[in-house]
Amino acid sequence: MKKIEAYIKPFKLDDVKAALMEIGVRGMSVSEIRGFGRQKGHTELYRGSEYQVDFLPKSKLEIVVSDSMVERVIEMIQKVARTGQVGDGKIFVIPIEDVIRIRTGESGDGAL
Repeated sequence: MKKIEAYIKPFKLDDVKAALMEIGVRGMSVSEIRGFGRQKGHTELYRGSEYQVDFLPKSKLEIVVSDSMVERVIEMIQKVARTGQVGDGKIFVIPIEDVIRIRTGESGDGAL
């Protein structure tokens, strides 16, 4: 099993969610976060004063899938979340040792 963490632009969230459900992803966690990478924020104008916005809004998706689903999930996130602009996001793949469903006690892929 793998945990896929994807940091994407917030306006792409609904499209990514729909696409992942289409390919069989049964659950995910989403957090609204702020951060920066290579784009290093931007400047904005407020009441005639210019100021630096260092942390930009992002959506963080956390998805745990079986090893057989990893490539399909990554490909779908890339395809749907890509705008071609700086700041499209990142995807991290993290190994998961085990998962246990609290209600039934089942573990492994069956608990996903």
